Amino acid sequence: MSLNQNGQNISEVEVTNISSFGFWILNKGSEMFLSFDDFPWFKKSTIDDIADVKEITENHFYWQKLDIDLTKEIIEHPSQFPLVANV
Repeated sequence: MSLNQNGQNISEVEVTNISSFGFWILNKGSEMFLSFDDFPWFKKSTIDDIADVKEITENHFYWQKLDIDLTKEIIEHPSQFPLVANV
């Protein structure tokens, strides 16, 4: 029996690293950094809450436990979206 064939990727998006400055998510081969300065509502969240992210539609991510949804465009260009929710 040969096991050379890789399995299907079941995770569309995943958190790959968390630091004191922010965290990285990987989606379809592209890694994006979310700094706590640009996205402050994540700063006091638990690792489990940050890691529980789903891609609800193409390039639209949702953290259910935190009730936060962001698009890829917002993540990649936070300065173009100056409204920041109060923490």
